[in-house]
Amino acid sequence: MSEFFLNLGTGLRWLGIGALPLLLLPIFTLALPTMFTRPARWLRAKLDAVSSATLGISIALAIFMVAVQILVIAGRYLFDWSASWANDLIMYSFAGLFLLAAGSALKHDAHVRVDILRERISATARARVDLAGLYLFLFPICLLIIWSSVSPSFVRSWANFEGARESDGLPITYIFKTLIPLFGVLLTLQGLSEALRAALTLRGHTDTPDPSDTQPEAPHGT
Repeated sequence: MSEFFLNLGTGLRWLGIGALPLLLLPIFTLALPTMFTRPARWLRAKLDAVSSATLGISIALAIFMVAVQILVIAGRYLFDWSASWANDLIMYSFAGLFLLAAGSALKHDAHVRVDILRERISATARARVDLAGLYLFLFPICLLIIWSSVSPSFVRSWANFEGARESDGLPITYIFKTLIPLFGVLLTLQGLSEALRAALTLRGHTDTPDPSDTQPEAPHGT
């Protein structure tokens, strides 16, 4: 079983490496707008949809976390009852809430910014700053998170279906650990969407994906 998950992890790593050229699509859109504008807008719409879906999951986790917290408090003070699995549910829901919503937060510009001049510069200048920041900071950090989190200990956690240390805890620690690389993937995908937005802005296109772009434009002559 351990060898299976080790091979699976290696395969996923190589799959991720093979997908890295997609991060160059914003650059291609800048260099060859006629060829890449429509595929860029189509891909951006799909990536934004992924972030919207994970935001919905995060909202559900927030509601679930509050409900379980109320149950724990009522059980402790009214019936002198407590359980490790209930505390695990709160902790896992809290972690999932933030890690899964990170991409959507980037989409809605809800992350903390340090560029205090952003609101005083033009949309074109903001697009240049965003594009530089994504390639210099966000993408390298996200790729490092993904690469380092899929470690031998992570593989062993899945191979052994690692559970909680407490006897009555939830036996899903291996799933909990998966939230870390998933966070890196989701943030990278939304970062790619933001890079595409910046590239399209620099080429004079609307900042909003075109809903009519349901599929990439087929090459001429086919």
